[in-house]
Amino acid sequence: MADEFDVIVIGAGPAGENVADRAVRGGLTAAIVEERLAGGECSYWACVPSKALLRPVDLMGEVARVPGLSLGPVDVEAVLARRDETVSNYSDSGQVGWIEGVPAEFVRGHGRLDGPKRVRVTTEDGGERVLTARQAVVLATGSTAALPRVPGMVEAEPWTSHEVTAARSVPERLAVLGGGVVACEMAQAMHGLGARQTTMLVRGGGLLARMEPFAGELLAESFAEAGIEVRTRTDAVRIERPERGGKVTVHLPDGPPVEADELLVATGRRPATGDIGLGTIGLPEGKYVEVDDSMRATGVPDGWLYAVGDVNGRALLTHMGKYQARICGDVIAARARGDELPAMRDLADGFGAPQVVFTDPQVCAVGRTEAVAREEGFRVRVVDYELGSVTGAYLLGDGYRGRARAVVDEDRKVLLGVTFVGPGTAELLHGATIAVTAEVPLERLWHAVPSFPTVSEVWLRLLEAYGL
Repeated sequence: MADEFDVIVIGAGPAGENVADRAVRGGLTAAIVEERLAGGECSYWACVPSKALLRPVDLMGEVARVPGLSLGPVDVEAVLARRDETVSNYSDSGQVGWIEGVPAEFVRGHGRLDGPKRVRVTTEDGGERVLTARQAVVLATGSTAALPRVPGMVEAEPWTSHEVTAARSVPERLAVLGGGVVACEMAQAMHGLGARQTTMLVRGGGLLARMEPFAGELLAESFAEAGIEVRTRTDAVRIERPERGGKVTVHLPDGPPVEADELLVATGRRPATGDIGLGTIGLPEGKYVEVDDSMRATGVPDGWLYAVGDVNGRALLTHMGKYQARICGDVIAARARGDELPAMRDLADGFGAPQVVFTDPQVCAVGRTEAVAREEGFRVRVVDYELGSVTGAYLLGDGYRGRARAVVDEDRKVLLGVTFVGPGTAELLHGATIAVTAEVPLERLWHAVPSFPTVSEVWLRLLEAYGL
């Protein structure tokens, strides 16, 4: 059975869905191929369920800082039930309905490239369906957790982001391998929901290594106060789990091993490109697909292949994948009409993608860190301000701690990067994102007056500290 569409998208996560939507808006027909659940990793095993698990921990922290309030024990079953609700009880009927309403055709099965503009789908019943694209094929297959090559790792069947966000219970003892976003968020979530012993094993010197150093330091302080143990400059050398589902032992280079009921491995991601037929068009299997700023794959004759989201390796963040997808869908439609619109290209990744780590304290950043800015040759000035000194932050609760940093391009007097660390700072980030990506001059930014008493007054304090 052969079917022809203008655009075929492999992968029905947020990025794939947005490509199809924009292509159809541009007058094209589209089909989306998905082997698992429409909505993708983010909707069921990452962003959405993790934030549902973190929200009670965040509220407990807020309440604890306000005199006169208290919370009883966490109802873990209720928290997990709400998590299940946020992921539609792992049913994608709503997402499939949305795709069909675009309208685009939803094809359930494993899609693989089969030469130029051809996708061969192995359906659930073992049959095959061949789809042909008139204009473009878009890869939106995302990424999967990467397990380090440690003896006994695979046999131990550790948790990854997939399993921890779908957990049916909270382990008494949790070992976490890694110090990045997933490791930090899920260590705090599980600990806050009842894990009595949580141990983080971090290869580097601190948490959140890609962010400003003070972000990881403040988070580590919070973890220590909560009873989460963070061991830096260590790594697993061997894993033992004699019985499936039983005790797991993590052996370290030095000192006694760590024993736990579950091991969460959060040491990075790899592109989900190992079995999507890249070899049939001369691209390496299992690697990121390199693209230009219009999301068109480089090195592919006739320019019919595109890649959006995690699969291209530019920014492994859902919102950036959706942004790239909007560009991609518009570009494909414009090229199909014969229009060449240079304005349709990825600019945001060049400025530095915004990101929120939903821990307590929250860690929010956009643009370049001081170190990256200096490495790239900018003449930089850094301005820091203690968030707890802002009246609006002080009013949120006793003992409020946090810090803001602005990285300034001294030659152009614009912001290269902004970082906020503190409770409830996530909603500050979009203002910073606008300032960084729009390259708002500091003298103009000074006239954007923050309301009193809000945490946003930190903008005024940063600019005053700078000298305006």
